[in-house]
Amino acid sequence: MVSSQAQNKTSLAKIVPLLLIGMGLIIMGAVVAYYLVSQSPADEYSVVPSAVNFAAPELVFYDLDGNNVDIADYRQEIVMVNNWATWCPPCKAEMPTLLKYFKAHNQQGFMLFGINAGDPKADVAKFVEEYQLTFPVLLDPNTKALMLFRNDSLPSTYVIDHSGNVILAWTGPINREMLEKYVTPLLEQ
Repeated sequence: MVSSQAQNKTSLAKIVPLLLIGMGLIIMGAVVAYYLVSQSPADEYSVVPSAVNFAAPELVFYDLDGNNVDIADYRQEIVMVNNWATWCPPCKAEMPTLLKYFKAHNQQGFMLFGINAGDPKADVAKFVEEYQLTFPVLLDPNTKALMLFRNDSLPSTYVIDHSGNVILAWTGPINREMLEKYVTPLLEQ
């Protein structure tokens, strides 16, 4: 009869190599993940938009100067609404891309509104200055826009056509390639 001490040594001898292999795979996975992330700029990652079709909700908010802005007043343009927050890393990462796209296409009938989700006005103003945002930034202290779009994820972005219908929706960061692929053709119609 085999002693329990001998059984424990046999079991341990079988488990240790498996543990070492498992740890090795975890370490290799971490190294590969680090390599992939470090090799591609944050601007390269993007979610793909969903094609949707629903009436845009009523979006009326104040800008940083206290002016009342009704997004429906911009129906002559293709409008993009970006819900974001100052504390949101993917929101921060996509802001330079959104700004560059806005500057490149604003004269083609494109309007971008950044709707801040609940941050204090002073924090939003500091963010706008730091990122040198030139598109309209609207304050949404009660996160009404997130509720109206039924999406509490940030960033979340929507494209509204001339008819007032939301036709594209993103949940997550957007890169320039996705904007050019999905939004630019709408400006050329």
